[in-house]
Amino acid sequence: MRPRAAWPAGALLPIAVVAFLTACDSSVDRLRITTCRRTLPALVAADLSPRLLHVGRGSAPDSVRVDYALGQRQHRIDCLFDGGAGLIGIRMDHKAVSGGALFMLKKYYLETLDSEANDPAPAR
Repeated sequence: MRPRAAWPAGALLPIAVVAFLTACDSSVDRLRITTCRRTLPALVAADLSPRLLHVGRGSAPDSVRVDYALGQRQHRIDCLFDGGAGLIGIRMDHKAVSGGALFMLKKYYLETLDSEANDPAPAR
């Protein structure tokens, strides 16, 4: 039997690093999408019956866009994130949410179980 050629010690390291970074990226993306989607019930009154249309990457780097409808009119929420999954800004229909309102949203809604319970994500 012929012996197998050994891989050089560092040959697999770049592959492992790329795999790790890809996995981190997708988990950060999932956290960003979840966070932004969960802002919808807090930012739009429930009696208006907002209907989630689409959630995905935004046009700016480190952003997520949530498209929703109120009746026949379409609206959007753009969430801006730091390099990770930290929410640092929100725009509703291109108008910025104030820093104080963002702080209150994060502290008293997104960091509570209510945001998970009211998540408008479609049931799986």
